Amino acid sequence: MLTLDRASGAIAHRQFDELEFLLHPGDVLVVNNSRVIPARMRGQKEGDGARVEILLTEEHAPGEWWCMLRPGKRIHNGTRIQLHDLDGRPTPHWVKSIDKNDAGKYLLRLPQSSGVHELLQSIGETPLPPYIERAPIDTRADRERYQTVYAKNDGSVAAPTAGLHFTDELIARLRAKGVTFAEVTLHIGPGTFQPVECDHVEDHPMHEERFEIDTAAAEAVNQAKAEGRRVVAVGTTSMRVLESVATGGAPIAPQLGRTDIFIYPPHEFQVVDELLTNFHLPKSTLLMLVSAFAQPGGTSGREHVLRAYAEAIAKRYRFFSYGDAMFCTG
Repeated sequence: MLTLDRASGAIAHRQFDELEFLLHPGDVLVVNNSRVIPARMRGQKEGDGARVEILLTEEHAPGEWWCMLRPGKRIHNGTRIQLHDLDGRPTPHWVKSIDKNDAGKYLLRLPQSSGVHELLQSIGETPLPPYIERAPIDTRADRERYQTVYAKNDGSVAAPTAGLHFTDELIARLRAKGVTFAEVTLHIGPGTFQPVECDHVEDHPMHEERFEIDTAAAEAVNQAKAEGRRVVAVGTTSMRVLESVATGGAPIAPQLGRTDIFIYPPHEFQVVDELLTNFHLPKSTLLMLVSAFAQPGGTSGREHVLRAYAEAIAKRYRFFSYGDAMFCTG
């Protein structure tokens, strides 16, 4: 784990289980408890038998989901796709394309004979990031491996990866030290990884994601801020929830909603004092969020982050989903 002091830019290197020595009694760690669903299915088109890969991205209505299809050029309204099981054999289940939006996503009507989540548990694959290449992929094992230990609310198509570092044992030690855990939910969609390609960063079309912060989490954060204790966001998704609900700073209110907040330098953070995250892809909105946070006072910490990333590369840190951690503190 690389630690970056936001004020001075100082860098240090530790093991992740040393996090307990960097946290104080009374700190509130805000974690995203969203659970990754086995959202990738495979099948073949009715008629020509062409193979199709389906990635469910968000539920639109009971039995109807917005999806990404590959290939999708020859999918039209009314196209039916027969789903396959995990061994590639045809099943009795069919889906039907009923709409397409301007972003290129398809609205599919899924089988009504069983619940969607039951169907996914039967034939769905965990949607691992495309840069993870290993064969054969043990799809059933990945359903648990690609989860945080505190995951509980189904809905994400990618894991909140900063939380993957935590074990039950470390959480127990942190609680014993007096660190409080507060849970929020943000269901991560594939738009999280969409690179920024426009000339002006503010023109980037940010995706929407569903979130929830309940009464217990809101009270834990509000009490910490009132008493001068630190709030630590575990991951950029937890950060986005807190910044979305803290338009006027603390106190924040429990709520259920959708957010398309895009955080980039300069940004004045309202609630979060420390950030635990992973190392992110170039040109990503996640890297821009970290750059905005890496220097206090709403200024850009881009230079801090670039220097930290350069050192991480030199020290052979692992990047991305199953990679190493970075703690922005101070």
